[in-house]
Amino acid sequence: MARISYVDPHCVTDPQVRDWLDAAVRAGRPGPENQAMRAHQPDVMRSFTLTREMLFDNGNGVVEHALKELTRAYIAHSIECGY
Repeated sequence: MARISYVDPHCVTDPQVRDWLDAAVRAGRPGPENQAMRAHQPDVMRSFTLTREMLFDNGNGVVEHALKELTRAYIAHSIECGY
């Protein structure tokens, strides 16, 4: 099983990535640990974070938030995700 280290937020030089890491730690979402792994590749983190903001945080989209949460829970349950 692969083990991906967490990037220390204090070592991040990209200000946008650092802001996203700090925000994840403050809010507890998206998972700060996952964001710290994504920070190894700033373009991956940027793609994930901007997509997530568009879908969940900015009120955009045609599906209401409650349905998105149900979908997320269904997927987690269907793949037996213990998280």
